[in-house]
Amino acid sequence: MNHFEQLIERLSDKPKLWLVTGSAGFIGSNLLETLLRYNQLVVGLDNYATGSPGNLDQVRDLVGPERWQHFMKIDGDIRDLDTCKRACHGVDYILHQAALGSVPRSLAYPGDSHATNVTGFLNMLIAARDSGVKRFVYASSSSVYGDHPALPKVEDAIGRCLSPYAATKRANELYAEVFGQCYGLSTIGLRYFNVFGPRQDPNGPYAAVIPKWIAAMIRNEPISINGDGETSRDFCYVANVVQANLLAATVKKPQAINQVYNVALSARTTLNELFGLLQEKLLPWSPHLKTCRPDYQDFRPGDVRHSEADISKAMRLLGYKPSHTVEQGLAEALAWYRQHLAGPEFAAQNPEPREQPLKSSVRRRRHLIPVP
Repeated sequence: MNHFEQLIERLSDKPKLWLVTGSAGFIGSNLLETLLRYNQLVVGLDNYATGSPGNLDQVRDLVGPERWQHFMKIDGDIRDLDTCKRACHGVDYILHQAALGSVPRSLAYPGDSHATNVTGFLNMLIAARDSGVKRFVYASSSSVYGDHPALPKVEDAIGRCLSPYAATKRANELYAEVFGQCYGLSTIGLRYFNVFGPRQDPNGPYAAVIPKWIAAMIRNEPISINGDGETSRDFCYVANVVQANLLAATVKKPQAINQVYNVALSARTTLNELFGLLQEKLLPWSPHLKTCRPDYQDFRPGDVRHSEADISKAMRLLGYKPSHTVEQGLAEALAWYRQHLAGPEFAAQNPEPREQPLKSSVRRRRHLIPVP
């Protein structure tokens, strides 16, 4: 039994109250699903700027009605301090995922990115401090490495930010550090590297590359690659991110707290390699992909050329050990992608995950702690 499996066993025996901000989003809904599966009590906060009520519906269907009773939804915005304080009341752990992502979005609307990612983040820190939470775990980004040329990326070596989005995430790390020093708030930042998986939106101008390409491939639409296709990324399946969040929230080592960590695989995949991998995996359902070729366009402003993480710090201090490679993550998520990005006729005939019986301690705590 590895470190994460031991943690899951302990959590199942002694449920805690968690706040997941951005709970209707891609990563937030995956965190919510995992926490509910393992008998935790969860408050979710979202304004649906980028998240979707449909994601919550999918989680409800996956975990079942009995576990769904352990979730309390708050429709609200982290830019409002009173809303943040209400959501944090009585919470043990905060997993802060709410943000306006995307480098291109931040270049087009820097004020919006700042208001949510910096002002909203500061509101959450204040609310977490005032409510006395045990740990504040937040989503940072590999974008903070900016123009630093070294590979793999090591937490202590960062360059100049290349976009407003990167600047907002760097500001998050600075604010978290200050709140640790000035107020004793226990925080951990997780620098995500190109996360992918179920419930990631393929639509809109700021969609991530994997769901966007899969949707286009299934629908026989053109595939565009920015640059020559040799740009590389450290793609990370969402199950690895969920693991990192739960480990960060519960780690007890003093030296592990008030730190930032890379969350990735420590491996690079070029866009050309990604295209070939997706083409191969989808070909049995979409024969037209045999002749599909990408359309190469100009490089995108604000993007870095290569990205790869050194994850040794997270492995050493958090016990993080990625459970899925890129190929394993795609294989696990493929049924969801085919069903939700193209229609039910593409869905795989896979059984739903087997549910575990609810612990008696959870049955006794049916109602979440009420918020004032």
